[in-house]
Amino acid sequence: MGKFVVRKTNTGVKFDLKATNGQVIATSEVYNSDAACQNGIESVKKNAPVAAVENQTVEGYATEKHPKFEIYNDKAGEFRFRLKATNGQIIAVSEGYTTLANCQNGVESVKKNAPDAEVVEE
Repeated sequence: MGKFVVRKTNTGVKFDLKATNGQVIATSEVYNSDAACQNGIESVKKNAPVAAVENQTVEGYATEKHPKFEIYNDKAGEFRFRLKATNGQIIAVSEGYTTLANCQNGVESVKKNAPDAEVVEE
């Protein structure tokens, strides 16, 4: 089972969603309070399992409604995803992946791990 690891930064609080193997599969923005970070975690738990996948790396892709995972290419040419909540706000982002298949596996891992993930403080 995955887990949300909450940690303090110099400017606030953020979380990483880790898969069962301990690998980080998604990370949050830096929040200015513990409560805001907890709200972000709850939003990921609620939205990830029902979110559609919008693959922006293919020409003429279909635009999906929120909540959704957007798969895109970054400036380095790697594949990344971001999870957007029903209000369109980005609530989690991925690392860069070298292949589309690995990025899609990352999305599936978030969908699978987020809903029941425990929350731990680092």
